[in-house]
Amino acid sequence: MNTINPTPNHPLAEVFGHLTTDFSTHAVRCRKSHLCPCNNKVPSCTKDKASAPLGVCSVFHGQSAVITCPIRFRQDWLITEDAAAFFFPPGTQWTSLTEVRLADADGKSAGNIDIVLVAYDQKGRVVDFGSLEVQAVYISGNVRAPFSHYMENCGKHKNMDWRDKPNYPRPDFLSSSRKRLAPQLMFKGGILNSWNKKMAVATDSSFFSTLPKLREVSAKDADIVWLVYDMPLVNGRFQLTKSREVFTKFSDTLDIISRPKAGGMNDFMELLQAKVDEKLETPPTNQTIENPFKP
Repeated sequence: MNTINPTPNHPLAEVFGHLTTDFSTHAVRCRKSHLCPCNNKVPSCTKDKASAPLGVCSVFHGQSAVITCPIRFRQDWLITEDAAAFFFPPGTQWTSLTEVRLADADGKSAGNIDIVLVAYDQKGRVVDFGSLEVQAVYISGNVRAPFSHYMENCGKHKNMDWRDKPNYPRPDFLSSSRKRLAPQLMFKGGILNSWNKKMAVATDSSFFSTLPKLREVSAKDADIVWLVYDMPLVNGRFQLTKSREVFTKFSDTLDIISRPKAGGMNDFMELLQAKVDEKLETPPTNQTIENPFKP
């Protein structure tokens, strides 16, 4: 797991790619110039606002660091190598493209694919491709407030205590799966699956552990590979490391993830009964009004 001991009293696991207690030359430079060390499309961090970026890469969840910025998964481009091993035979020439628009049959956008891995022949002609989606975790609460407080004086606030502050930021795993992952599989995944193209989903182990149990198949029979990563501490920095691969079929996965886990019907019946009782106890006023036009 992505653990650190002891658990900090604030939510910020990584700021501009480094621990809040890291004052190495590289860490100070990244914070000073708002640099992204994880292969953003430009050298600077552009999360939330390009002019005032929210440079939080991951937050603490207990003693674990949970990735909240999708760019954080690009460290050393490990995710593209791992996805390519699923998409293409060994020895295939391939490259990667980011933020590629995907349209439906009517030309309407189904969204951008995070990363498309493209295989090409000796003449540079595209012969195959696969889709790589990156699933970071949404945050509930206010993460900009502790980030801004830390950036005001990094040395003084490196071990700040944020536990009693309002809207303490925490990973929102449920919203991440319902609002982002499920729609991505439904729309973008549906188009790609109709073309018989494979998908890879990169996520971290904390988020993956909150998903419903998926039906696994062999790699050769799979439409989707789940690339699950941890971030162990290595020489004072979190290091993106693949912990497991999970192979699934598209139709099975979509059915399991998009179907909500049903609660007990009796609880809903009790809710209905309470509302009916309340309605019957305070009936609406239906008084008869005399006809003002009668002679």
